[in-house]
Amino acid sequence: MAPEIGHHCGLFGIYGDPEAVEKTYLALYSQQHRGQESAGICSSDGQEIDRYAGMGLVTDVFDRRRLEEVRNPIAIGHVRYSTTGSSANVNIQPLLVVYSRGQMALAHNGNLINAKLLRDSYEEAGAIFQTTSDTEVIVHLMAKPDHIKRQDTLGHVLRHLQGAFSLLFLFPDRIIAARDPCGIRPLCLGQTEQGAPVVASETCAFDIIDARYVRDVEPGEIVTLDRKGITSQRFVDPREIQPGHCIFEHVYFANPASLIFSENVHLARLAMGQQLAREAPADADLVIPVPNCARCASMGYARESGIPQGRGFTTSHYAGRSFIMPSQDQRNLAVKMKLTVIKESVRGKRLAVIEDSIVRGTTTRGKMGALRQAGAKEIHVRVASPPIRHPCYYGIDFPDPNELIANQCGGSVEAIREYLEVDSLQYLSLEGMLSCVRFAPDHYCTACFSSKYPIDVDEPVSKFALEPH
Repeated sequence: MAPEIGHHCGLFGIYGDPEAVEKTYLALYSQQHRGQESAGICSSDGQEIDRYAGMGLVTDVFDRRRLEEVRNPIAIGHVRYSTTGSSANVNIQPLLVVYSRGQMALAHNGNLINAKLLRDSYEEAGAIFQTTSDTEVIVHLMAKPDHIKRQDTLGHVLRHLQGAFSLLFLFPDRIIAARDPCGIRPLCLGQTEQGAPVVASETCAFDIIDARYVRDVEPGEIVTLDRKGITSQRFVDPREIQPGHCIFEHVYFANPASLIFSENVHLARLAMGQQLAREAPADADLVIPVPNCARCASMGYARESGIPQGRGFTTSHYAGRSFIMPSQDQRNLAVKMKLTVIKESVRGKRLAVIEDSIVRGTTTRGKMGALRQAGAKEIHVRVASPPIRHPCYYGIDFPDPNELIANQCGGSVEAIREYLEVDSLQYLSLEGMLSCVRFAPDHYCTACFSSKYPIDVDEPVSKFALEPH
């Protein structure tokens, strides 16, 4: 897919390991694809929490000296892509605060759709906010005297939140993980070879530290990691839970090696490619993916269609991710820096070009133009997901719906084809996509494709709604 959208964030936590901070660093590195704006680690020796964080990639923020400064046996970490609030130092996570109960660090993946409403009410009562992130609202809820007095403070606080949230709390003596009642964003539990419990957004974080996957944190569940081991409680009645797992994790976001919602991402994408070949055959000489996320779907398409799979682009590993660029001109330049057409591979060929999704369409159009300039005879684009016509309010930085090419074209595939200047264009159907994943269709959030939102959004709020005016 053209890298036109922002990821959300990546979380990791580990309890009771002498190399907790080093393993947190590695786990964040393995989840770098989930956020590239900033990185941070908070750690505890059981009595006091230390923090180090900065703007940039994990490898830019941390070196051996910085890791040594926060070396403790309990740690949580975060890599960020801003979906609420600007990309700024004040918004780097984990947040670390001191309130009436002592220190608390917090890391969040997702978006709270009622953050502005909650924040406005606290500010009217005199509360002072230090960031422009929706995550800080949770801090104020935790610190409210009426909430602290309750026996189940955290459960009570979480029931105030609306939207998507996978959360890690670090207190001096424990880690707490929690997931929203729809389970929109992933969060999973594991265990190291030495027996230390770990929690992460994706299981690829476990692989890099030789930990094994145990299970997902369930929707509406609170899991505590402390010296007693692992304990669990629910903050909503399990009978009231209707999962709404983000299908886009399987389409684009997650690492192919990861288990997401208890299912391997590579195999799901492979199945989507196979289903795409059944629904949208192409008379072509070669199947090529648009790197990097379409590679799995391309394998499936080639396997099902019998058309040989080739390589039309070579990728630079040093150009960075273009979705992070603020302007379209910069995104276009980043794409050119990252992808180079292999002219000898595509010249004179009828190409079935596999995309995982198309958002704005501008960078996809540029890539197809590059293939044409390189001498491709025909270009048949096949997309391993349906057209994206609706915004996401749960943690994907989709642009304004007016910028979505499928919305601009009124859902007309022919109009999109003309814009992309390709010979043919077809998408995977919604039903076909959902047939390729593990759970029943009603277990997934498909709002960006179908406009069916698992959590009602009464008044959409912009990404920068919490910024000072």
